[in-house]
Amino acid sequence: MAKRVAVIDIGSNSVRMVIYERTSRYAFHLLHEEKSKVRISENAYQDAGNLQEKPMQRTYDALHDFLNISKSFKVRKTLCVATSALRDAPNKKEFVDRVREKLKLNIKVIDGEKEAYYGAVACLNLLPQLDAALSIDIGGGSTELTLINSQNISQIISLDIGTVRLKELFFDKDDLDGAAKYIDAKLSTLPEAEIKTLVGIGGTFRAISNAIMKQSTYPLNKLHAYEYSCQRFQSFISEVLHADEEKLKEIGIKSNRFDVIKPGALILQRVLHKIEIQNIITSGVGVREGVYLCDLLRNSKHKFPHNFNTSVKYLLDSNLSDNTFSVQLNKLSKKLFDLTKEYLGLDESYRYELGLAAKLYPIGSNLHFYSQNKHTYYLIQSALEYGFSHKSITLIATLTKYAKNRLPAESHLEKYKELLPTDPNVTNALSYILSLSIALLSHRPRNIDFEVKFEDGVLSVESQQTLYLSRDAVAKIDCNKSFEIRF
Repeated sequence: MAKRVAVIDIGSNSVRMVIYERTSRYAFHLLHEEKSKVRISENAYQDAGNLQEKPMQRTYDALHDFLNISKSFKVRKTLCVATSALRDAPNKKEFVDRVREKLKLNIKVIDGEKEAYYGAVACLNLLPQLDAALSIDIGGGSTELTLINSQNISQIISLDIGTVRLKELFFDKDDLDGAAKYIDAKLSTLPEAEIKTLVGIGGTFRAISNAIMKQSTYPLNKLHAYEYSCQRFQSFISEVLHADEEKLKEIGIKSNRFDVIKPGALILQRVLHKIEIQNIITSGVGVREGVYLCDLLRNSKHKFPHNFNTSVKYLLDSNLSDNTFSVQLNKLSKKLFDLTKEYLGLDESYRYELGLAAKLYPIGSNLHFYSQNKHTYYLIQSALEYGFSHKSITLIATLTKYAKNRLPAESHLEKYKELLPTDPNVTNALSYILSLSIALLSHRPRNIDFEVKFEDGVLSVESQQTLYLSRDAVAKIDCNKSFEIRF
């Protein structure tokens, strides 16, 4: 697969392009993103779905500029898909042929089931593990729903209910009752299944989640994998549906969403009326990521290998030329956790996050040695993107921020109390284990050259080496030691 790949998604409302760069076989990151609100479906639904000349020209011009951008990044492969507006259009061939002949770009018009599948593949691979979940992708012309259970995709559904379609057919005529009946009729095909979590894909859902996040003074500035209660979601949707433009602005909806946010909110309201949901999770990924992943993972059934995380590998690829210390630190921290977890009262689930904090701790030194902890903390908060809950990201980042010297500050624990373990002693104990691991490896052995044993609150460190630097570093750890250490 090419190192740099562009994915273009022509939706009813917007045309978007993302450029991804691989850093190793399955690791990648977003290099560039572009969006233009061309609204190719404008006035189409009032004309039997036929695309109109002006929207087609806007879309053509945007694609022309997108391709110039991709050339500037030396992209070697471009994947372009089109969804509801084009697949519904009797005159789509005219537009597709024009783009192919003049821009040398092949547009793949995908059906609703394929669109739903791409979104589900993105969620399956790039969100924390989902169980009994329903993904919903509200577009301009259609809405795609997919059941995701135990890391499998099933019951893919595509419905002709979208924000632009509803706006032109009902909302522009002030026929909200008609819109609700139309949506309910389409939703009658939803499967009977136990669903705990609603996973929201697409611009409408992100706009709503972003506004809810801002209202709640959430401590982490990250929308992907943002979770909150269904009750909060329902309350906000009701507020949107009864708001005028001034009120929409006041509650955090951006002006470029004013004309389509209510049709989207109505779809969500009718979905929640039909099925019982406990939890909401926001997806920052969707069709574009799904298209890319289906290409990247075409030989592995569209799934990453077991125990592989693309964000972790990307951070290591980009910031470590030699991972020896990272590997040894990961190994030792987990060993110390296993020895002391019962004594410290730590749940087994924290072993994974501690190990990742240890593995990623060295990445900040590549930017600036004297500010290593600060840079590692920032990189993890920002770029540990895919496959992690916000609670995991916050804990891992916190452990690296305070590693080596001291326990997490009270002000930090207070700021992130919503996301960190309820008992601060848990965070402090994990922080101490990581700091101790760093200290014990001060002499940077290629292979760990000492044994550790734990009994009756005493950690014994045995080695044929003097471990002079390790002894000195352990003595300098500025925190309340959780147990005695003997060399």
